[in-house]
Amino acid sequence: MNTEEKADSPLKQTLRSVIFGTETPAGKRFDIALMICIVLSVTLIFIDTIGTIHEQYGDYIRIGEWTFTVIFTVEYILRLYCSLNRLHYARSFFGVVDLVSILPSYLGLIFPGANLALAIRVLRLFRVFRVLKLLRYLSDGNILLKAMILSSRKVFLFFFSVSLIIMVLSVIMYVVEGPVNGFTSIPKSMYWTIVTITTVGYGDITPQTTLGQGIAALTMLIGYSIIAIPTGILTAEISNEMVRTRDLRKCNNCGKKGHDNDAEYCNHCGSELEKL
Repeated sequence: MNTEEKADSPLKQTLRSVIFGTETPAGKRFDIALMICIVLSVTLIFIDTIGTIHEQYGDYIRIGEWTFTVIFTVEYILRLYCSLNRLHYARSFFGVVDLVSILPSYLGLIFPGANLALAIRVLRLFRVFRVLKLLRYLSDGNILLKAMILSSRKVFLFFFSVSLIIMVLSVIMYVVEGPVNGFTSIPKSMYWTIVTITTVGYGDITPQTTLGQGIAALTMLIGYSIIAIPTGILTAEISNEMVRTRDLRKCNNCGKKGHDNDAEYCNHCGSELEKL
């Protein structure tokens, strides 16, 4: 226990162990209750957008939403009160999310036009990261992000090539089908080509001539063929990034490299590895 914790009152220490602690029984119960409140609050936001439910139960939903807002406000104040470094908590990712998730409700009282901003309350879902301790998986997310950045040039070249194919097919379909069959302009034909090549197929515009239907079949096959290309590019970069990341983890005892991100001990000598 450090000096700051010793100087705190017993109440503040108890609150800190419950609110910020996750290993104690009280802390676990607090996390479970908090997660239930978060899920119920977001559920109320979702169902309130349904017209029939809003008309019949709008008042009850508002009462429930304000109840959760007050609960989260009290929790935020208590976190500030018992935090070892209040400024650090307030400026941290979770501190900002905690504040932003309750702020729109109060702004809606002051500024009527801010009602649309109440959707920001969905940010409360990010607080589940704290409860479930999902931040430990952010290192894997960083691998995916780096792989996407490294493959961006290849993906852009692929996107440019697909755009050329779309423009060529759009002009062909405009010439073959024409305005009579719904292809009233080249941009309209481009819309059909994009919908077809992505295998969505809304069906609001369909080719009527035999040649147009043949081109449509070819467009669908092209769509299935090109889906695998960006997937392969990204998969290759992810594999390369995982190899590079493993090479960074070196055992200080034997010098062996190639350990996984979640490895705690060296697979060669058994020594404890440094945390990433």
